[in-house]
Amino acid sequence: MNQSCDYLMENRMPLTIGVPREVFAGEKRVATVPEVVAKLIKLGFKVVVESGAGNFANFGDEAYQEAGAEIIADTAALWAASDIVFKVRGPSEAEVGLMREGGTLISFIWPAQNPDLMQKLAAKKATVLAIDCLPRQLSRAQKMDALTSTAGISGYRAVIEAANAFGRFFNGQMTAAGKVPPAKVFIAGAGVAGLAAIGTAANLGAIVRANDTRAEVADQVKSLGGEFVKVDYEEEGSGGGGYAKVMSEGFQAAQREMYAKQAKECDIIITTALIPGKPAPKLITAEMVQSMKPGSVIVDMAGEQGGNCELTVPGEAVVRHGVTIIGYTDLPSRLAKQSSMLYSNNLLRLAEELCKTKDGIINVNMEDDALRGLTVVKDGNITWPAPPLNLPAPPAKPAAAAAAPAAKKSAHGHGGGEPMPANKVAIVIAVAAALFWLIGAYAPAAFLGHFTVFVLACFVGYMVVWNVKPSLHTPLMSVTNAVSSIIAIGALVQIAPPLAADISRPDVVIRWLAVVSIALATINMFGGFAVTRRMLEMFRK
Repeated sequence: MNQSCDYLMENRMPLTIGVPREVFAGEKRVATVPEVVAKLIKLGFKVVVESGAGNFANFGDEAYQEAGAEIIADTAALWAASDIVFKVRGPSEAEVGLMREGGTLISFIWPAQNPDLMQKLAAKKATVLAIDCLPRQLSRAQKMDALTSTAGISGYRAVIEAANAFGRFFNGQMTAAGKVPPAKVFIAGAGVAGLAAIGTAANLGAIVRANDTRAEVADQVKSLGGEFVKVDYEEEGSGGGGYAKVMSEGFQAAQREMYAKQAKECDIIITTALIPGKPAPKLITAEMVQSMKPGSVIVDMAGEQGGNCELTVPGEAVVRHGVTIIGYTDLPSRLAKQSSMLYSNNLLRLAEELCKTKDGIINVNMEDDALRGLTVVKDGNITWPAPPLNLPAPPAKPAAAAAAPAAKKSAHGHGGGEPMPANKVAIVIAVAAALFWLIGAYAPAAFLGHFTVFVLACFVGYMVVWNVKPSLHTPLMSVTNAVSSIIAIGALVQIAPPLAADISRPDVVIRWLAVVSIALATINMFGGFAVTRRMLEMFRK
């Protein structure tokens, strides 16, 4: 018996991956592109694609055939031939009926919003991996994170749709016909989609403002060229899986006040706020829309979940109170080719995790945290939701008191430490005054002129360079170069030939010292400009 089981295990046939055409209205994406088909075949799978599945994404049947896929014209035949089905949208009721009993489905499912679909898939004894249930907290799961890749595309496309509906330039311009002010864009929510929108709008030249309940994204907003607008209310808004949580009534009231102000000032508002398993929060009220300038635009990226604006019509662009409100639910499909390429790469990485042996046989390992989170139905048993992950605790924040002794410590060399006590200052001034009196009383007159220049040079050098923090030295390279040029001019005067017979020049030793000073000052000047130029190159695109 054991020998027969081993024989069956060793002689299992490679599984077939089927890629049907998407039937959801307006869906133009395809779950797998020809480039990924070739890589799936290298993993040992057989790939079949429904005829015309990639047409809307500009991937023809011939491209799939060249990559090694088999084209099947009949939808029912494709589902019957597929051990594993790759899809973008969850299956329709008709597609669930076509699905092979005991088969495997990988697609977006959204279990919380589709309990009936979950029951129908379980009745088919299916194994279902919902790509939207990936534990995004796992760093190794990022390569399979289709939500992130899709959200980035949606954020980019939202700005493009806003620019199309907006009647002006995004960037400010000065033309012969007059001055054109830049557009002001406010983005509600700085997740992946929001950050993509911030970067796109800023690159188009708009003045970009953004807000998010998670305070830690403020630096990301600023790094992309936006201004983070803070709500005047202290509350942490981070939720699980990279999402925001539902905020308190006090925070929401302060947030609405801030949104009302931004609505009056900005030309374009892009909303991205979503909470997993719940309707989209209403952020933009009808009164806020009415307060916006005529010709303004709102792009509601949460339209499919009800919308963040009270006047949004999901799937449509409407005009209310002179404001265009775009509630398209197919933003990724409006960049179908790019979306399909990224999504198919996510599924490829998932296939690599399922088929580590590269023999065309998958192993849904429920001990693997990433695969356990993805698996919502296993052999007909509903396994959603997955148990919480055992993630390491975040490092504790250092106590504020621990930083106090370091702040009191005096800086050595550069930068400001604690001021010198008054008695020490008095002693230093008295000693310096006595030294200067002795030099003035007994030194020759010719020496006093050079000594005065030397003292002033030391004072200027200390104030300009030595009393500045080391982190500012490179930005001050131009100032130090100016000081070096003064040294070079003084040295040139010392080694210059006499202008008249009665003017004496320094002896040979001083002349050689002047030559050395010129050489050092030249190195400092040219070296400083070289370092500054290299530093500036780092910030150029």
